[in-house]
Amino acid sequence: MNHNLNQLKIFYTVASESNISSAAKKLFISQPAISMALAKLEESLEVKLLKRSARGVSLTYEGKMLYEQLEVAFSAIDIGEQKIKNIKNLGLGKIKIGASSSLCKYILLPFLKKYIEENPHIKVVIECQSSAKSLELLENGKLDIALVVNPENNIKSDFLALGEFEDIFIANKTYIDNLKLREKRELSTNEILKAGNLMLLDEENLSRVFVDKYLRENKIEAKGIIEVTSMDLLIDLAKIGMGISCVIRQFVEEDLKNGSITQLKLETPMNKRTIGLAYPIPKLRSNSVNSFLNFIERSI
Repeated sequence: MNHNLNQLKIFYTVASESNISSAAKKLFISQPAISMALAKLEESLEVKLLKRSARGVSLTYEGKMLYEQLEVAFSAIDIGEQKIKNIKNLGLGKIKIGASSSLCKYILLPFLKKYIEENPHIKVVIECQSSAKSLELLENGKLDIALVVNPENNIKSDFLALGEFEDIFIANKTYIDNLKLREKRELSTNEILKAGNLMLLDEENLSRVFVDKYLRENKIEAKGIIEVTSMDLLIDLAKIGMGISCVIRQFVEEDLKNGSITQLKLETPMNKRTIGLAYPIPKLRSNSVNSFLNFIERSI
């Protein structure tokens, strides 16, 4: 294509105005520059597009065909530009957030309720998967924000901490009592962890990596490990007496208060971890993402 968009824009404006002088004023360029651009366009297309007269210009048959196509094309461009302006001025946009189902339920949803009320034009999409997977998708540009547990404070992207959280081991009290009856003696917490069914998230989960490290450092080797994919399921299984689950304390505060589960007092406490939002550097963030992050910062 020998002609360029600027030549087509000049032709379209002249045809719309039916006058070179009017088009020159609208485009803020000189009449000779318009005439030169039109001549180059006609030369490249090898057709006559405009007929000049004392009263102005009119379209040839070929010029009319081109004008009709350009009218559709420039209309689409105008619509696209307007949509971009709406995103900026009206808060229209989209945010894709990755989080585990538990982090989404206990951490994200309370923030989202008010944010959506204040920003109804922004579409929020939630993708549920492990923190490790969310970080991978964020790094590959497939997520705008990842809500994750950061066990070693080694997240490479920007990170907004929402607070420190404590991992604990929980179980149904009857399950613990039955373990002691089976062993016919009092058991230390480490002995309970070794003797019982230990219920943990799958091995690729960052929380599981953290728990495995703790168990190794404290020389605790469980006889049986049950793997599940959801922390909510870990909580439910502990309640019905399936075994001992490692969960985040803040997720089970009510259950601890009403006695449906009990917390095992560890001989060596587990280090607290940080939960927060990982997100790209400023130049890679959209206005919608920035608005969400500003909202979170105001809310914590």
